[in-house]
Amino acid sequence: MSRAIGFLLRVLLAAALSPSAFAQTLLMAQSLSMSAPQSPPQMEKQAPSRDALGEGDAVRITVFQNPDLTTETRISESGTISFPLIGEVAIAGLTPVAAEARIAQRLAAGNFMTRPQVSLNVTRVRSRQVSVLGLVARPGRYALDDVSSNLTDILALAGGISQGGDDNVTLMLNRGGKVVKTEIDVPAMVRSGDLSRNVRLENGDIVFVRRAPQFYIYGEVQRAGAYRLEPEMTVLQALSVGGGLTPRGTQRGMKIERKASDGRVQRIDAHPGDRLQAEDVIYVDWSLF
Repeated sequence: MSRAIGFLLRVLLAAALSPSAFAQTLLMAQSLSMSAPQSPPQMEKQAPSRDALGEGDAVRITVFQNPDLTTETRISESGTISFPLIGEVAIAGLTPVAAEARIAQRLAAGNFMTRPQVSLNVTRVRSRQVSVLGLVARPGRYALDDVSSNLTDILALAGGISQGGDDNVTLMLNRGGKVVKTEIDVPAMVRSGDLSRNVRLENGDIVFVRRAPQFYIYGEVQRAGAYRLEPEMTVLQALSVGGGLTPRGTQRGMKIERKASDGRVQRIDAHPGDRLQAEDVIYVDWSLF
């Protein structure tokens, strides 16, 4: 700053003395600016990743002003990559920012360049995956990244909950070496707008969608069979799902067979307003008249 102020004063003084001295000073300023070393432009910093690199991840590495060093490779099973000039570099377990620093340090230590600016981007994630099991459209293992790692993102990748799947999704979360089991009612979460339970999944987590609870109805109904049990469902609603009564059917004498906590099956009287439970079996009797 002080050099710039001093030079400006010299220019003003030259202009006051003579036009020829002023022109000579301007030419000197131009030559100094052209000979001044150019600093490299600031490279846009990538947002630091919250997860470490792992085996199978595909990465793209560039070095500023050295396009011949651009490398696209995959992290090997031993956790290393092969990079020009410096050979094998172990980067598994590091964040992308830490991996950049390690490669830059190796380049500088080998006297290949001074203060190299290295950029590493993950082009495909393979090391961090979750398993999606049960009644979804496409069960399988899905890769995680910083963009799609929440529960709803992974369910969308798996095609969503299939017909017959339960609204309550079971999660087996691997946290600090301990497995934590939790259940999330996905439609209720979306309806309420409270996405605080939209869990961010991590490597090794399991998402399981079990079969939705069912009830069974037989006897004098139009369509006997097994049906999905909706929340707070009543016997009367179950009859409507089954197509209603046959001409011989009656609501009098209906029975529900229900499994008790000790495993025994209880046979109880059923009334139209009674609430059903999972695995209830409704029997509709026939009328003599």
